[in-house]
Amino acid sequence: MKKGFSYTLEEEKIIDYMKLSTEDKLNWLEEINEFTELVLNNKEKEMRAKIRECKI
Repeated sequence: MKKGFSYTLEEEKIIDYMKLSTEDKLNWLEEINEFTELVLNNKEKEMRAKIRECKI
């Protein structure tokens, strides 16, 4: 893999996530997005955008 990133999760964590309701999953995602907006500086946000666009 030359661009982007990858990670692994334990099977147990994947199964736990699958058990969550759609509403819980969306709430979790919203909370994570709000948190990262608060803690990342502009340079980090720019880097995150480049990773998402597979530019790095």
